[in-house]
Amino acid sequence: MRHNETNNKFVYLISPNKIKEESFYNNLALILNSGKISFFQLRLKKETNSNKLIIGRKIKRICKKYKVKFLINDDPQLAKKLNADGCHLGQKDMDLIKARKILKNKIIGITCHNSINLAKSAIEAGADYLALGAFYASKTKMVKYRATLPMLKSVKKITSLPIVAIGGIKLNNYKKLLLNKANFLAISGYIWNNKKYKPLEAIKKLK
Repeated sequence: MRHNETNNKFVYLISPNKIKEESFYNNLALILNSGKISFFQLRLKKETNSNKLIIGRKIKRICKKYKVKFLINDDPQLAKKLNADGCHLGQKDMDLIKARKILKNKIIGITCHNSINLAKSAIEAGADYLALGAFYASKTKMVKYRATLPMLKSVKKITSLPIVAIGGIKLNNYKKLLLNKANFLAISGYIWNNKKYKPLEAIKKLK
């Protein structure tokens, strides 16, 4: 998982909670074509497995076309079935060692909330990236853990793994995280539920 200091593709895009309309796929193609997205994570908590497969196949084709890594949230088995680029695991999901047996050398990222200890454990277990947050209040997901910029700096000191910052990231706060050396910004609500801008307009505002 390569990253550099001058990373123009700093967005780690997370899907909306529901994907029902066909317009979603058109919007996704437009957004991925913007050249700002490195990863797209499919995160559908309340969808059936069969629907996830159908949706996942469509998204995978779009990701492939625009050279964006396609990750699945929570479910290494689904990631394997879809032959996705990898999987993201929360602290209550399958442990990384088991997931690694299923996904071999694919990308596996780990949620570390606001904990240096969780970050250290994930590094030791062989994670490919660490997700820290929430940095700001979010409407997409209930915020139980609040991460801080000093905590981000502390984790940067102990690892060269890419850091994905998550939680309430939008136009008025994203630059702070990049200035503090977050490698990628996980963004969802700002793109999909923005009352002011359409998805493509919203992504273009992030420079």
